[in-house]
Amino acid sequence: MIVVADTSPFINLAAVGRLHLLNKLYGSISIPRGVHQEITGKGSGQAGSKEAETLKWIEVKTVSDQKLVKALSRELDKGESEAIVLAIELSADLLLMDERRGRVVARDFDLRYSGLLGVLIEAKQKGYIKTVKPLLDDLRTVAGFWISQPLYEYILGRVDIQPVNVDLRVIRCRSRRPDNGT
Repeated sequence: MIVVADTSPFINLAAVGRLHLLNKLYGSISIPRGVHQEITGKGSGQAGSKEAETLKWIEVKTVSDQKLVKALSRELDKGESEAIVLAIELSADLLLMDERRGRVVARDFDLRYSGLLGVLIEAKQKGYIKTVKPLLDDLRTVAGFWISQPLYEYILGRVDIQPVNVDLRVIRCRSRRPDNGT
């Protein structure tokens, strides 16, 4: 599976100590040089900067079509533009991107994409994490990742609330009032 990542999923997973989920889910990931520079240059010392330099399963690639990068950069930042172009050039199976504008452009190019929250849902479904709630909370408080309350509740309802086997006879018995003998 060929996966290209933009900056946000990478640094936010690193900030909450879960960057390894990308490796477990996808094996290797490719990041364009522009994303690598955002993580290690501008963000030197930030979450993910050391990992972007040292982890073998993170492949830094140079984008060929600089004209398309320049055209996309009118709407998007350099990292997003390069991530989309690299996904096109590699015929990627998946683009990891959180920014709404970037996802709209990715959709225009018929790219399959997911964001950080989709990564967490997939990790939960595959059994790599037991629950997403603590990670969502850490993303909000530690990483400063914005998640609307309705989306937060939707994700918890979708993946963290498990059906409970309930013996209805027990519930009926416990819900009866004591008989007063009358």
